[in-house]
Amino acid sequence: MQSTTFELTSEFIELNQLLKLVGVVDSGGAGKHVVASGDVSVDGKKELRKTAKIRAGQVVTLGDIRIQVR
Repeated sequence: MQSTTFELTSEFIELNQLLKLVGVVDSGGAGKHVVASGDVSVDGKKELRKTAKIRAGQVVTLGDIRIQVR
């Protein structure tokens, strides 16, 4: 599993933007598509809301990629 950390600079980040900023997808639109496909989990639960608010302490997984948000 590939693990990465994302440092928040505000209260939260939208899920599709997080995927774009860590380089998992090329654009926010691609991030929305990946989330809609049902392949993204937040704290171990499938997340289908493209703009779900991700806050510090949460873990986002997509396939073998794990993103720790701080």
